[in-house]
Amino acid sequence: MKKNLLLQFALMAIIMVLLTPKVVSAQKIQEVPPDSIKYQGAIYQKVTAKPKYPKVVGYLSFILPLETLSAGKFTPNFSNHTTSIGFPVGVNVLYSDRFGFSYEFTPTVKASGGTSKMSNLLFDPGTMFRFDHGFTIISRLAFETSGRYGFTPVFNQVYARTKDVNYFVALSLPARFGNSAPTSLGLNLQIGFTFN
Repeated sequence: MKKNLLLQFALMAIIMVLLTPKVVSAQKIQEVPPDSIKYQGAIYQKVTAKPKYPKVVGYLSFILPLETLSAGKFTPNFSNHTTSIGFPVGVNVLYSDRFGFSYEFTPTVKASGGTSKMSNLLFDPGTMFRFDHGFTIISRLAFETSGRYGFTPVFNQVYARTKDVNYFVALSLPARFGNSAPTSLGLNLQIGFTFN
């Protein structure tokens, strides 16, 4: 009887020892939010530096007019041995994570018949509506030295980020009026980078 009691006591002790580490290890596992750190049993919130606004960034790019619709006729950029390329440079003033204002100047070089010249200078300021994942919609006004004016909606996407620069690609739809020329609507491709 004494042996049975001792054996039962020993089995109970072994079972308790086997179960205890599982209970302890289950208590040690604790989920913490991804923006926190667990250190010596205490949970601390990670400090992330918030950008200070307003923030000013500059950018460089080039722009290719792909197609223009004017007077009911589509004209591609590379037709009749003629091509144009613009070189937008600008400054973005960012007022928050969601809003900013952009000032852009675009000199355009036109090559035709074996010669080239600067054919136009465009000033197109606009408001920037910034979204998640580097997507931005810019609503620009347009004032050209050729006498044309209008507006340009721009759909901009940052596709690569580094410490010093962000690379972007944009599609724009320039609408132009004035200077005794028919109204035109275009499709442009812009590629460039902003300085951080």
